[in-house]
Amino acid sequence: MGLLSTVRSATWCCSGRLVTRHVSQAARRGERPGGEELRLLRLDDLAPTPRLELLFGLSPCLLALRASRRRVSRLLLQAGKAGLQGERAKLLQEAEARDIPVLRPRRRKLDALCGYQVHQGVCMEVNPLRPRPWTEAGEANPGDDPQQLWLVLEGLQDPRNLGAVLRSAHFLGVDKVITSQRNSCPLTPVVSKASAGAMEVMDVFSTDDLAGFLQAKAGQGWLVAGTVGCSEPELFQSSEIPISSCLEFLWDRPTLLVLGNEGAGLSREVQASCQLLLTILPGRQLPPGLESLNVSVAAGILLHSICSQRKGFPAEGERRQLLQDPEEPSSVSEGLRVAQPPGLSSRSDKKRQNRD
Repeated sequence: MGLLSTVRSATWCCSGRLVTRHVSQAARRGERPGGEELRLLRLDDLAPTPRLELLFGLSPCLLALRASRRRVSRLLLQAGKAGLQGERAKLLQEAEARDIPVLRPRRRKLDALCGYQVHQGVCMEVNPLRPRPWTEAGEANPGDDPQQLWLVLEGLQDPRNLGAVLRSAHFLGVDKVITSQRNSCPLTPVVSKASAGAMEVMDVFSTDDLAGFLQAKAGQGWLVAGTVGCSEPELFQSSEIPISSCLEFLWDRPTLLVLGNEGAGLSREVQASCQLLLTILPGRQLPPGLESLNVSVAAGILLHSICSQRKGFPAEGERRQLLQDPEEPSSVSEGLRVAQPPGLSSRSDKKRQNRD
C-alpha cells in the first residue's frame, strides 16, 4: 500500500511540473492558460490531506493565494472545460508561479469534498487561518488619527453572519477586527466564502478577556460604543449609559464599535464596559418578531453611518447637502439623548458652535 501511494504521488508531482511548464510556455506566447495542458492533470487522485481544510470559491482562493497567509497544498479545478478564462486563468497563473500542484477533480468529487457548498469549480487545500492575539494588533495612539475605527465582535456564532460582517468591515474601511474567543465562530472556509475572501486579507485578532480589553482601550482615550436593539424600551429608560441613534453619532475620536451575539446581544459585562450605546431606529411601527435586524445587516448600517464621516469618503459633499440641520431636533432623537458625553454631541450642535 505504501509503495502504491508513493508511485501515485510521484506520478502526480511529475504531472504537476509538466503542467507548470506548459502553462508558463502558453503565458509567454500570450495564449490563454488552460486547454490542452489542463488535460495533463490527473482527475480523481484525491486522497484527503490530514490537518488541512478545503477553502472553496473563486474569490477566497484567489485572495488567499495573493495574501500568502496560508500554506497551500493543492489547487483543485473542476474538470469538464477545455480552457480557463478571467479570474480562473489568473488563479492558475498564481498557482504555477508558486509551484503549487493542480488537480482536476470531476464535479461530483468536488461537491462531496466541500460538503456541497457553492465552490464555483475552485477549491484549495490549505492550513487553517486563526485570529492573532490582540496584543499583536499594535498600540494605536488616539492622537495619531482621530478617525480610527476598530470593530469588536462578541459571540458571533453563525459563520455566514461573521463572513458578511467582515466583508462590510473591509469594504467600508474598518482598521482592525477583534473577536471574543468565547462562544465565537472560528475563521472557517464558510466564513471566508461568505466574506467573498475578505477574511483572507483582513486583520482579525481575538481576546479571551473582551471586557478587560475594552476597559484598557478606554483608558487610552478610545471611545467604546456598544450597540443595542430598538426593541428594548426598558433598557432605554433604565440604562445609565447614554443611548443614541447612530445618525446622531459624531465620529471625532478613535472608536471601538462593539456588536453582540445574534440572539442575546452584548453580555452585561461587556455592555457595562461601554461609554455609549448606539441603536438603529426603524422607519415604521413594527409587529412582534420584526423589531430587530440581522447582525450583519445592522453592522453594515452602523459602519456606513460612522465611516461616511471620514474625510475623503465618496460622495461626501452630497451627503452633507442631504443632512441639512432641522430647525428643531426630532422628538424621537431627543428622547434617546440621555446625556452628551464626548463623541455624542450631535452634528448640528457642532455646526452651531462653529457659527458662533
